[in-house]
Amino acid sequence: MSGSRSRSRRPDERGGVTLFAVACAGVLLLLGAALGVVAAMVVAHRTAQGAADLSALAAAGALDTTDPCARAAWVAAANGGRLSSCLLQDREVTVVVEVAGPRWLGQQSDLRARARAGPARPGPAR
Repeated sequence: MSGSRSRSRRPDERGGVTLFAVACAGVLLLLGAALGVVAAMVVAHRTAQGAADLSALAAAGALDTTDPCARAAWVAAANGGRLSSCLLQDREVTVVVEVAGPRWLGQQSDLRARARAGPARPGPAR
């Protein structure tokens, strides 16, 4: 009989694990959202860098024929970016391309990438 009395005096512990499981799920959800933002920023930066590289190459290829900055802007737009800067110096083109960043969890900035290209310089024959 003494065993049943000690059980009745002990506080009820049912549901204690539920609170722990909900807290762990909340932490995992927050961690997953943060990793999602970081992954989206990496993808946006890779998109910006690819668009900048292609824009610089297109502008360098158009140095003698058309407006190189107009060609760079067209290529940047075709690759999901926006040309924010185009600088012609000697026969080299430097471009800066912006891509909209993710707008999750308060992230508000756009991502930028810079690229430079020019005609190939003749080097020693190999």
